[in-house]
Amino acid sequence: VQLQASGGGLVQAGGSLRLSCAASGRTFSTYVMGWFRQAPGKEREFVGVIDRSGVMTEYADSVKDRFTISRDNDKNTVYLQMNSLKPEDTAVYYCAAAYSVTYYTVVRPADDFNFWGRGTQVTVSS
Repeated sequence: VQLQASGGGLVQAGGSLRLSCAASGRTFSTYVMGWFRQAPGKEREFVGVIDRSGVMTEYADSVKDRFTISRDNDKNTVYLQMNSLKPEDTAVYYCAAAYSVTYYTVVRPADDFNFWGRGTQVTVSS
């Protein structure tokens, strides 16, 4: 599956952005979808993940209650709604896909994800 993230940009602290990740192929619903980010000089970190059905989600503590992941399997797209953005959220955001044979299952380690998009830059000014 090929992934393309979009929706990044420059926003002031306290603002919102919605990222989208469009996937190619007919098997999007068989993948757990995750979002990761990497800030300059830092390691890539987990942001959040959503199961195949869209029912189960998990988030990093740093974004919990501010970010929301959702998916539309009919549109082969996963979203990351980011509210109350902070300067420390500045990073390149990547979407990733992990094949799963079961519903209601999520994974978090980056190594568990099979496919990665190119990333979209999010910059939050103070």
